[in-house]
Amino acid sequence: MPVALKTFQTLEFLSKIAQTPAPSFLETPRSDLIMDTWALFGLQPSLDEVGNVIARVAGKAKTRVALCAHLDTVFDLGTDLTVRQQGHRLVGAGIGDNAASLSVLTAYAEKLALGGAPCEVWLVASTCEEGLGDLRGAKHFLKNHAAQLDAFVAVDGYIGLVVNQAVGVRRYRANFSSEGGHSWGNAGSPSSIHGLSEAVHELYKLPLETDPRTTLSVGTISGGTSVNSIAASADLLLDLRSLDSDALERLDLQARAAMLRGAKRAKVEMRLEQVGDRSAGKTDTAHLTNTAIGVLERLGIAARAVASSTDANAAVPYNIPAVGFGVYQGGNAHRLDEWVDPSSLALGLKALEEFVRQLAK
Repeated sequence: MPVALKTFQTLEFLSKIAQTPAPSFLETPRSDLIMDTWALFGLQPSLDEVGNVIARVAGKAKTRVALCAHLDTVFDLGTDLTVRQQGHRLVGAGIGDNAASLSVLTAYAEKLALGGAPCEVWLVASTCEEGLGDLRGAKHFLKNHAAQLDAFVAVDGYIGLVVNQAVGVRRYRANFSSEGGHSWGNAGSPSSIHGLSEAVHELYKLPLETDPRTTLSVGTISGGTSVNSIAASADLLLDLRSLDSDALERLDLQARAAMLRGAKRAKVEMRLEQVGDRSAGKTDTAHLTNTAIGVLERLGIAARAVASSTDANAAVPYNIPAVGFGVYQGGNAHRLDEWVDPSSLALGLKALEEFVRQLAK
């Protein structure tokens, strides 16, 4: 017999999720929490090979919909995850992205357990959506279950936003190496930090296409041994994005050539490792977007279709209609002072519930 916990109404579950650490690749404590809670509702969740929590709920209609909210956050272990009340807001690292979405998905899981599903619903709490996780959980889930789905919904982001176009992403780790040495005794020897700097300079000289929108960012740099050493090793992480797969491919070729030019000019070696690849392209049929926007507008929510990078990107290679569907009001994502308006979650739950009901028709 399912247990009626009313987790959503008390908001205690939201704070519990947010305060459970879940860096990419280290989501186990949070996945355990989700799995145990869904099981208490009477569902039968399972854990797959990459740590996704999956529960399949049979329904009345033949439509098959996956609802996927990612488990991981961008914050390292040791980050203060304390949830604080500030006026009408709850504030804390990761409380929105993606604790709020997981909270709403869990509330919906409880409703399905107690009242049945309008169609076949796959509930997925996915791993490694953020950063170098590269959508590992969603990619693995779709590799195994794409043929069993009619639609894929990434439950992620602010209410009113419907993501129907996937921003393509390529990511590289570039390592620059040289013999290094003593800053005085080996003065004049090639420096890996010099090579990295030349590479960054070359990258930011590249012209970027504006239609389709295309971007480039060196997100992190590191290296060197000490102030009085010539750097023997240095690394950077590069993020390339575009709305168009061909434009992304062009930028990819140009960026790799630019970094190599910089390394050669500084007389250092460069080793490149691809650490991310998210498909670009339209993820949706008009039906899915129009249904989502129609549901939101009938609930009095201003809605618009946008391009972004979410777990829905993973559906592009399978030609499965997919959107991102936001379910909370908040701000300052990926910051320590991220906030959520807890009163918005009830509306987000209602919107998600109605969205699935309409898809079942």
